[in-house]
Order: sequence, then structure tokens, then C-alpha cells
Amino acid sequence: MQPVDLLIEAGFVVPVEPHGVVLERHAVAVHDGVIQAILPIDEARARFAAKETVSRPDAVLIPGLVNAHTHNPMTLLRGVADDLPLKVWLQEHIWPIEGAVMGPEFVADGIALAIAEMLRGGTTCVNENYFFPDVQAATYKRHGFRARVGLPLIDFPSAWASSDDEYFDKAGEVHDQWRSDPLIATAFAPHAPYTVSDASFERVRMLADQLDVPVHLHLHETAQEVEQSVQKHGQRPIARLDRLGLINDRLIAVHMTQLTEAEIHLCAERGVSVVHCPESNLKLASGFCPACALQRAGVTLAIGTDGCASNNDLDMVGETRTAALLAKAVANDAAGFDAATALRAATLGGAKAIGFDALIGSIEPGKQADLVCIDLSQLETQPLHHVASQLIYATGRHQVNDVWIAGKAKLRGRELVDIDTAALLAKTREWRERIGAVRGA
Repeated sequence: MQPVDLLIEAGFVVPVEPHGVVLERHAVAVHDGVIQAILPIDEARARFAAKETVSRPDAVLIPGLVNAHTHNPMTLLRGVADDLPLKVWLQEHIWPIEGAVMGPEFVADGIALAIAEMLRGGTTCVNENYFFPDVQAATYKRHGFRARVGLPLIDFPSAWASSDDEYFDKAGEVHDQWRSDPLIATAFAPHAPYTVSDASFERVRMLADQLDVPVHLHLHETAQEVEQSVQKHGQRPIARLDRLGLINDRLIAVHMTQLTEAEIHLCAERGVSVVHCPESNLKLASGFCPACALQRAGVTLAIGTDGCASNNDLDMVGETRTAALLAKAVANDAAGFDAATALRAATLGGAKAIGFDALIGSIEPGKQADLVCIDLSQLETQPLHHVASQLIYATGRHQVNDVWIAGKAKLRGRELVDIDTAALLAKTREWRERIGAVRGA
């Protein structure tokens, strides 16, 4: 018998690749953090001698969810400025608070809280976009959480950097530090077309090509952004970025609520990936991403929660359900963006968008064992007629039972592994007082 570290037996396995497949009474064998095989349970028991066997006969095993756009330090700003449009929310509330509290401690504590929340909801990988990427990377690494960390660029000083040159110099240092890490990678993260100059975008394009890293960018988030670009540059933001050489297969374009048919086809032709953040867009009244049209055109579609200050949670199970339902309404097509497609966007789509699809996103031999077991035995998900439909339309994150990243248990029987929740809550209460004092609340 072949020795392995872990054998996970599940009532159902949804590997995502091949698309739409559901395997009943199957097991996944894991060794050294890598998936070795997916096969029927009886065959797995005969073939493998496992150090640990986890049996979940009433559960479904899926790839770990990929949150393809977040600002996780902002978990500490959850609920501070709700029910406001994007520009007012950002310029009159979020940026002033960040100016007062942002620093390494804020970033580390916010990410620690976010990691705990994400693990409890089945998320095993994140595409991060915030300041102090050095602290971000170290925090994700300490918790054994997979992340692509954005290297921030914006045309005004922050606690992280005071000039364009300093932003780029620090970006290079952080990239060099993490370039060979098995869990952590980097991307350039220019904030948005309305906060980054042509010159900085040109530097981003050149360095992204040289370093072979993606570019993670808010783009076409609101109608106002598009109108301002036309007034200032004589072009819509996508046309401006195309002129600067950034509309290509390195671009991770987030939000994309304001798109023409020609822009959709341009993104498909150039290999641009789009991250759909439906709940943040709904809450800020930013608009609707045409998910079905993008999918039909062949654009890689991923799902992200955005930050807790504008969502207000990191619930990828709920976000994926919202994405599926909203896509149908926007396209006026009840058959559009079906359950299997939504699950793919939340897993392999996200992995592909951020350049991790060779490692994660599907349950295949040779990939990293980033896996999630979801209990479907509860009243809310019975009777079980169709596994994928039940996952997308009836399941809640409270049903996530087990989580592994690279074969290491992170959540076991709904209990976080190696995270002191009491200490985490105490630290979070301290931040509530500090942020409240800044707000005068």
C-alpha cells in the first residue's frame, strides 16, 4: 500500500475540472501537501495507507474558494461608514480614518481577523490590495494562508510611501523578498485610473513585464469614473490603459460595471481577467458587472468580496450566490451563470485570474491540496437533489466543516486550528476603541 499523509473521504467530490462533474463516494489522497489521486473510497482504502483519514459521508469536498479581490486590513473598518456612494465613502470617511490609524499594526491585526473569518467560510487564497505589503505577506505566511499580495501605487503620499519613486522602490524590495515563496506571491496594485498617472502606469507595465507579475486594478467601477476620464483624458479608462499598453493577459480588472460590447470583446481578445464583486457594487450603488456577457465572450471571470468596509463581510459562499443570481437578472437569462459556472468562477476562475491555476482551483493530481469540506446534512440543505445547485443556492458559510491549505488542517470540525480566537477578539475590540476615537464616536 502506498503511504500518504491524508485521505479525505467524502459523500461527494466536486473537482471543478472537468466542468460540472460530481463524484459520489470518492476520496482524495494527499501527500506532502500535494493531491495524489481522486478515486472511489473503496479503491482508496485498498491502495493507500494514510497517516490520517477524515471521513465525511454527508459532506461535499470542493477546491478552496479564491477571494480574488480584497482589502483585508480594512476588516477593522467594518461598518464605519455605511450607506454612502463610493466617492463620499472613500474621500470623506475611509481615507481620513486610514490616515489616522494606518500602520504595520493595523495591517497585521486586520489581516489576522480576516484570515480567521475567511477560513471559517472556506476561503483558502486571497488576492490582496492594500498598503504595507511587507506586513501583509509576513502575516499571511505566519498563518499558512495562500495570497497574492498587491504592491500599492497611488498618486499621493501615504503611511507606506511618500513619493512615486518610493512606492516603486519599496515594491521592488517586497517582490524580491517573496519571489520564491511557495505560498506568497506579488502583483502590482495601482489603485485606479483616477488616482494613478500615465507615467506611473507606464512604469507598471514595464516592470510587470520584466518581473512576470500581474497588475491588480480597480477599473470601470462607476459611471462617474468613466465620465471623469473622458473629461480629463478624452478617453474612457479602458481606452486610456490600452494606449498605455496595460490591456493584456497580466491585467486583473476589478469591478468592471461600466462596459460596452466592444470593451468586453477587447478584454476577451487580450486575455484580461475580470473580478466580479457584486455585493460591494450593490451596496455602493456602483453598477452591475455584465458577468454573463463576459463569460460568453470567453473572459476569465473571478469573484471577490472587496473589503469589509464596503461589503461588509468576507463570505465567499454568499458572494458566489449573489454573483449567480445577479448575473441572471442583469442578462435577463435564468439559465445564465448556472451553479457549476458560479462555483468555477469562485475557485478555478479566481486561481486563473491571479496566476495560481497551475497550483490550485481544482481537485487534480499534482495540485496543492487546498480543500474545503462542506456539510450538506443540515435541514437547510435537504433534500439533496443536485449537489452543485445546493452549494450555490442553499448553502451557508456556517456549513463549512474542514479546511486544508497545502494539506495542512486550518479548520477542523468548525474549530480554527492554531488561531487564538479570544486574543483575536480582544485585539479587535481595542481597534474599535481607537477607530471610534478618531471618528469622534
